[in-house]
This record gives sequence, C-alpha cells and structure tokens, in this order.
Amino acid sequence: MPLLETAPMQSERIIPVALKAADGTIGDDVASLLNTVFEAQSSQQALDASYALTNLLISTGSVRCLHNYNVIQEIKKAAADKKNGARRESSMLILGALFERYPLENPLSEVVFLLEDGGLLYLALDLLADKGAVVREAAQYAIDALFACLKEESLVHALVEPLSRYLSKATGKWQGTIGAYKLLEKVAKRAEIGTESKEKEELKDHLRLTLGHRLKDLIPIVESGMHDLKAEVAKQAVKTMAALSTVLDNDDVANRIPLLLKTMEKPSTETLQKAIHALSQTTFVAVVTSPVLALLTPLLERSLNTPTTTQEVLRQTVVVVENLTRLVHDPIEARTFLPKLKPGVQRVKDGASLPEVRELATRAMNVINKAMGDDENGVRDSRVTTEQVEAVLDEQMKPYTKFSQSDEKRFWGISRTYIANMVRDDANSRLLDRIPVCVGPYLRSFVPDGKQDEIAAAVKAHFVAEDERRFGVPVKEDDGEIEIVNANFSLGYGGRLLLSHANLRLLKGHRYGLCGRNGVGKSTLMRSIANGKLEGFPPQDVLKTCFVEHNQGEDAELSVLEFITKDPEMAAAGEERISAALNEVGFTPGPEGRQQQPVGSLSGGWKMKLALARAMIMEADVLLLDEPTNHLDVDNVKWLQEYLKKHTEVTSLIVSHDSGFLDAVCTDIYHYEQKKLVHYRGNLADFVKVKPEGKSYYTLSSVNANFKFPPPGILSGVKSATRIILRMTNCSYTYPGSSKPSLVDASCALTLSSRVAIIGGNGAGKSTLMKLLTGETIPQTGKVEKHPNLRIGYIKQHALEHVEMHMEKTPNQYLQWRYANGDDREVLMKQTRILTEEDKIQMAKPVDIGDGKGPRNIEALMGRQKYKKTFQYEVKWKNMLPKHNTQISRETLLELGFQKLVQEFDDHEASREGLGYRVLEPKVISKHFEDIGLDPEIANHNEIGGLSGGQKVKVVLAGAMWNNPHLLVLDEPTNFLDRDFLGGLAVAIREFKGGVVMISHNDEFVGALCPERWHVENGRMTHAGTTAVALDRFEDQSRAASTVASSVVSSAAPSAVNSGAEDGGELKFKAKKKKKMTRAQLKEREVRRRLRHIEWLNSPAGTPHPPDTDDEQ
Repeated sequence: MPLLETAPMQSERIIPVALKAADGTIGDDVASLLNTVFEAQSSQQALDASYALTNLLISTGSVRCLHNYNVIQEIKKAAADKKNGARRESSMLILGALFERYPLENPLSEVVFLLEDGGLLYLALDLLADKGAVVREAAQYAIDALFACLKEESLVHALVEPLSRYLSKATGKWQGTIGAYKLLEKVAKRAEIGTESKEKEELKDHLRLTLGHRLKDLIPIVESGMHDLKAEVAKQAVKTMAALSTVLDNDDVANRIPLLLKTMEKPSTETLQKAIHALSQTTFVAVVTSPVLALLTPLLERSLNTPTTTQEVLRQTVVVVENLTRLVHDPIEARTFLPKLKPGVQRVKDGASLPEVRELATRAMNVINKAMGDDENGVRDSRVTTEQVEAVLDEQMKPYTKFSQSDEKRFWGISRTYIANMVRDDANSRLLDRIPVCVGPYLRSFVPDGKQDEIAAAVKAHFVAEDERRFGVPVKEDDGEIEIVNANFSLGYGGRLLLSHANLRLLKGHRYGLCGRNGVGKSTLMRSIANGKLEGFPPQDVLKTCFVEHNQGEDAELSVLEFITKDPEMAAAGEERISAALNEVGFTPGPEGRQQQPVGSLSGGWKMKLALARAMIMEADVLLLDEPTNHLDVDNVKWLQEYLKKHTEVTSLIVSHDSGFLDAVCTDIYHYEQKKLVHYRGNLADFVKVKPEGKSYYTLSSVNANFKFPPPGILSGVKSATRIILRMTNCSYTYPGSSKPSLVDASCALTLSSRVAIIGGNGAGKSTLMKLLTGETIPQTGKVEKHPNLRIGYIKQHALEHVEMHMEKTPNQYLQWRYANGDDREVLMKQTRILTEEDKIQMAKPVDIGDGKGPRNIEALMGRQKYKKTFQYEVKWKNMLPKHNTQISRETLLELGFQKLVQEFDDHEASREGLGYRVLEPKVISKHFEDIGLDPEIANHNEIGGLSGGQKVKVVLAGAMWNNPHLLVLDEPTNFLDRDFLGGLAVAIREFKGGVVMISHNDEFVGALCPERWHVENGRMTHAGTTAVALDRFEDQSRAASTVASSVVSSAAPSAVNSGAEDGGELKFKAKKKKKMTRAQLKEREVRRRLRHIEWLNSPAGTPHPPDTDDEQ
C-alpha cells in the first residue's frame, strides 16, 4: 500500500467518533480503531487498523453493527472530505478491508455494501478521480477486493445493479465511469468459457446465462459510453462491449460480432448497411436466446425506423428479422424484444414501395405473431419467478420476521428480494445444489443458530419438487446395467473449443446416436476416442474400440482376404476365422468368391462392409460408426440394422444423417447443446418429442441452410428442355483385372429437364455408368455423345477425392487454382482428356486434307465456328505461319482420329461460355461459397484439411457449380451431409433449371426429387419407370413441384417423341434460319408499314411510333 505523502492540514482537528452502541465495550473499541485509522501516519498503519476494525465488527455476528456503530456514516463522511486527502484515503482502506473480509464471513453484508441506500461502491468509483495518487490507489484496492469476494450469483444481482445505476447518472468524474466499465468488463470475462474444473465451468455457464438476461439493460448503457466525448471513456466502453458480447453463446452471430461492434461504435448509414447485409448473409441455425436478441434488436430497430433506409436494406432487414424470429423458441423472450421490431416491420409491410419487400415483411410479421404466442391461448411462463421464491421464504421465515423497528423490516425486505433473485436464477438454471449457498448464510442474522440450514434445505426441497414437476424425475444412473465408460472431458480442434466439460456415459449393449449439425465436432470426438486421446475414456487394453469410417486409402492391389490377414491387429485371429467373418458379411470364399477380389475394385458399400468385418474380427467392445449407411443399398442397411441389434454385447456410438436408421437402431441419443453432450433416452423419434427443433431430421427444409445454384446458361441449338444433350449408346466396360464386366450394353439419354435417380445394389455398376456419362472413363464398346458446349458438374462417390490433394489450401485458393487458366483443371485430368501413347503417335502423323498443300502436322486448334449443321475448326499447322491456318469440319477431324483434341477444345469453349460472367476474384468467390452454404470466413481463412466432412462436400459442390453447369451429376450426394444441408440441397436441386442425375440409397431424398429411375443390376441397365415425386417430404409442401418433364430413354425401336431427337443418328444442333422473303411479300410488308405510319401521323400527340419488325405478318 502507498505511504501517506502529505500530513493533514494543521487547521484540521481530528474529532473522536461519536458512537451509539448497546455494548459500550465494543462501541469504545470501534471508536478507538476508527480514530487510529484516520490518525495513522502511513497507509500501512491505516490498513492494519482497518483489518483490526473489520475483524472486530465480524465478531459481533451481525451486519447491523455497521450502522449501529456509525461505521458506514463515518466512511461516507471521510470520503467526502475535500480538504483532507489522508481521511479520503483512510476511508477507502476501511472500505477495502470490509469488502475483502466481511462478505466471506457474513454474505449478508453484500446487501449493505451494494444494495441498501445506494450501497458504497459509488464512493470508491468517485475517488478514482481524486487528485491524490494514494487515494486513487486505495479506491482501486477497495474495488478489486469487493470483486474478488463475490460469488457468481452476487456478481449479477448485487454488483451489476449499482454499476448500471452509476453509469446511467450524469457525472463529471470520467475516471469513475472508466472504473465502472472496467469492473463490468471483469464480470463478463469471468463468465468466459475455459478449461478449468467442471464445477467452475458450471458456475461460469450459470453466470453467462444470468448475465445474458441483463444484457437488454446493459447494452444501451455501454453503447452510450462508446459515444462519450471523452476519448478514454469511449475506448473503455468499446472494450467492455466486446467483453459482454462473449456472453452470446451463438456460433451463427459470433463471426459477425466485430462488425456489429463497429456499427455501434461508429453509427452511420454505411456501417449499418454493412451490418445488416452481413446478417442477411448469415445462416441462422442455433436457437436464438435473450442475449442475441439484446445485441441485434437495437440495430434492426434502427434500420427499420430510419426514413432514409433503402428498399434493398429494408428487404435484408425483414429477412433477418424473420430468420431470427423463427429460432426464438421461448415466447416470453419473444414478447420482451419483438414488440420493439413489430411496428417497424408493420410499417414496411404497409408502405414499402417494392411489392417484393412488402411480401417479405408480411411473412416476417406472421412469424413474429406466431413466435410471440397468443395471450388468449395462455402461453404460460413455466419458469420460477422472484415472487414465487419470496412466497416460499415468507412461509419458512414466518416465525422470525416480526420486526419491531421499521428499519429492520425494510432491511429484511431488501435482503429477501436479493436472496429470491439468486434462488430464482439457480432454479431456472437447474443448479439446485446452489440454492442452500444462496439462502442459509444470508439468514444467520435473522434466525437462531442452526435454523438457517433447515430453512435452506426446505427451500431447496421445494424447488427440487418443482423441477421434477416441470422436467420429470431424473433417471437414476444406478439402473442395474453395466457401465463401461463415464468420462468427463473438454475437446478442442484447430483453436476452437468444441466441447467444454462434457460427460459421456456409455452402458454395455446400448446404441447411442450422436446428433448435431455439421462442424460441431462429431467426427472429431469419434477420432479422439479411436486414437486414445479423449480424457477419461478407457484405453484400448481395457476397452477395445474400433472406428468404422469411410477410408479409401487401402492398398488397391491386395485381395480382400490378404488385406485383412496382413493387418498386424488381425494376424492373431488366423486366416480361417478371418474368412468366416468375411463370409458372414457377404464376402464369399473360394477362387471366384468376393474374398479374392482386389480391394481397389470394391464399391463404397462393400468397402464399408469390409470395415465392419474388421471390427467383428477384433471383437470390439465399442463400435464407432461414422455415417455407416453411406454407400450401402437398402438390403445392406437392413442387414446392418439387424447386425447391430443382434449383438447386444457390443456398444455402438453412431454418427448418421439417416433418420430412419437412427430410429431403427438407437436406444439413446446424445445431442450437442451449447458445447455439452446432453443425453436423451430412446431413439430419434423420442428425442424429437422432447426437443421439437429436432424435427429437421425428418423433413427436407432450407430454412436453416438456404443456398442456391447458379443458372445453367444457354446451349446453342437447344430450344427445348426435353432435347437430348447427352446420350450413351450400347456401352460396355470391364475394369482391368476383373473377369466380369461392370456394365453391359447400356443405353440412355439426358436432357435439361432430367431428374434421374440411378438405383441398384452395391457393385451393380451404378458408379461405372456415371463415369462413362461424365467422361471419367472411356467405354470399351459403344459411344457417348454430348452437346459440344455441354458443361457437367460432377461430384464423385467419394466426394473428398476432389480436394484430397489440396488440403493445405483454403477453399477460396482451391477454386482459384482449379479455374486459374479459364478451364476446369479437373476436367483436363479425366481419362478421356489425357493423351495416351496411341494418341501421341496419331498427333505425330502428317495428314493430307486434299487442299493441294500436301501432308502436314496439326499443332493446335485455334478457333471454332458454326458450319451448316455442325462445327468447323481453325487448325494451326506445325512450322507454318497463322496465315496458312485451315478450317476443317468436326467430322473430318474425328475421322482422322483427333477425338481428344476436338474434345479438349470443346471443353475449353464450354468452360469459357460458363465463366463469361465469372470474375475469379476472392470477393466474388466468397459470395459463391456463401450461396452454396459455406461461411465466407471459413472459405477465406480455413485450410481444407481442417474442415469437417460436410464442409468439404460444400467446397466440392461449389467447385462443380462455379462454371454454371447444364447438367449436375451427383454420386451419393447425401453422404457426409447433416439434415440442414440435406434439406437445403434438396430445395436447391428442385429449383435448379438444368438436368440432374444422381445415385443415392436415401429413398427420402430420391423420392422427393426424381420422378424417373434407372435400375442397374449385374451390369445391366433398365428403365424402372416414372413415378410422382413425394412433395410431403419437403417442409414447404404447399410449393409447386418442379414441372420438368422426365428424361428420354433410348429404346430398341427409335421413336419420334420428345422433340424428335431420339433417333439413332448423330446429335446435331442447328440454329434457327431466317426464311428469305419473296418479292411479293416484301412489297406487301412495305405497304403495311406505310399505312401504319400514316395512321400514326393522324394520332394524338405523344402516341408512340409502332415498331417495324422482321417477323410481322
């Protein structure tokens, strides 16, 4: 502590403190110690005397002695002594000693120090502006001592209130204002999520929750400080607002907080528009609670009520209001904030100049009314209120609250409300064990010894019973079943905290579904368990754990049996047992059986079954299944369900977006909620009954993941959506090393209106058909024709193959690399584009086109133009000047064997057309990723290697859609996607104007989108017929279905249906020719135009001149 540098003024005489005390001895001692403090010659002497005084007062066992011995009055008087700096410092030292020790011994002193008669905190804050440095230091000591001794409940209900009051009043002491803001910042920082003990983190959660409810009052106060004329005050207010914003536990808003704070700090039309635009581009998924509404409501209200707000910004604002309001699940919170927005939305609904904005405002208004609930229907607040707690306290305290003096009665009233507020928040946060801490110690001054604990226990019992009435009796953990895991842990990845002090409890034989949206850390948790890195989870030698995941890195050359037997972990099992286990999951033994097939030739479904067989051989106690139904057909999914239900000795932890599978298999659900794992008994359907927001697992909705595909653009010569643009005729293909063909004599055709699902069992040849259609593979017999300008967006079955070589790039950098030269580099890597040795020999051969110039070597194709019903290409000859370039028809070049050269040039032209309106700039790319549903922050700054599986699929999809494809080809598009993204993808496909062909075992997804199905079985493709799409699988069932016609499928006998393009000839696309008019027709047209002009001359002034057009009759 500082030493007193200046002695008191000589004219000032220290007068002994007059005390009114019942106990003369204690009164004399208190008076003596007070005089010692005020007469001390050094700060240390004053502090020692202050501690002695505090200990003496504590020994009385009552907080009323602070008033009875006039201690409070003397502190106030000394703090206000403007002539004596030593007395002001001494008053702060006394206050600091009281703050430091009294609340720990008698918590009821919090009421005296902070709530009764305005409290004492303002004295210390005011003296932060004192001219004496020692006084300022003593005042800061008192403030720090008070903050250190307050528990979490007291911070909100005892400290925040006087701070709010102090900051709201007009004062010239700006140093005190800064001190108050700093103290408020410390409260917010104490609530930040960390990695301390579970008990401390639970208290932080509670503090975050209760402080969040106060943000609606605190944010306006702090925001006004951000505009203070004193720069130091404004700077600290900004820091405080940033700290308060950490209370928002909402991942959707977290990335926008810096921009929102900038808008508050520098309010202008420009910053407001930027903030609203950023919010309008945010995909809101998490439940919106009071803290989020407290931060966003003032900005939205300002945008709605500013007369100069443009129609575009109003449109964005009402969209944000609607999206936010949809996720407000508590009508009570809605009624607190939404009435501030309702008048502005109503004004936009009635008066916006654009019909589109009025329509959006109408939708937003309907959502607001629904969220607020109907008062007449009695939407009741089931939360505990302060009045209810006061009633319980009054009942318990009835024998002890018959006060004879009015000031005692008033003090009890203040204390009762304070205790009731703390108990209310503990009850609503379900921290029922904290109730005795907030009751018993505060009643010691009012009841006989020992009674306070009885009353606290009775209050707790009452609210425990109330909690069981609201939420049901908690399931006892001692349920007679075998517990194999009970781990408490925190989990982080890439600088992000995914789970904070979560609990994972697994019982033997139970099957747990792990649910949560993409990016919350489901696969990270599974991988941590598999790698033995999860704190508290039993090691492999205690509990055998097997991670069954999609891993395509196997040695492709080995047979299935060799692959398993060469695994060091499997070697002990023996070949006979391994073969039997493989046979159990469908890998037949023998020279011609599936056990002898190369691993590289297996389809995705068989590779998953191979991973399951490996787990069986290991005799795993716990199976970790990451999207097990991906790549499995219906029969294999059913087999997996029966296998898991039959093996009751194995515990399973399952991540899946297949709602039917989770319903059929799961006995329990673990759900990610606010960085915790919350356990629910029953399957997914039972979970949805308890958590209605989980219904998104059953419907395809774009509410939480709204994105759009770019329009496909125009194909020259294609005037009808049913005109064939891609056709495959009598194609067959056999994989190298395989004795059986994967596809035999397959014929099909696609149009811009196609919505086709390719269905069939695992290994039937579906993916092979896809590869032939897209040019990934060349058919060994038959031919594949396509429109020369056709652009195809293709996502492979193992979608991550697209980006596995670019893990160190950000999504933005990956897209720049892929399209850097104006071409899609992934197209150039296809087998149909890579020059083989035969192709190189062909390129080296001189050709003679019969123009009299002899044989020459083709160097490159330089251009292309329409020629009759086909194209002709400008050929650059090797070692010859450009003036000798020659135009050669497409057919001639194909006959000469230059198919790949022509195809490469056609791809370049198609890509150039698709990229004609695309600028390869980071800003434009960010917008494209945003349209596909990937946060621009992630797209610009996160490496692909650190993204979740679902986020990587979004990167792949964005890459495929960049050049505006006409045909979207999706091989198992539902793999790795959560329900929100699956719904958004379904709606985007439904609205897409181009053709779509997909492979998927997800019947819900296919049935909602594809009226036409091609069935592939044993390499043979058949047209399985056309069915109506299931509109009821979309959440917006009232929307009209896509009206696209079904695709045209080749048949044995050519027919003239569907635009007459289904004959067996070449695909030819010709532009419409203008018919030449005869001499008589030209004369008639001239007469019509002259008469029309005369009629116009006789018409009233201002009449527009009728146009002369070429197509008039």
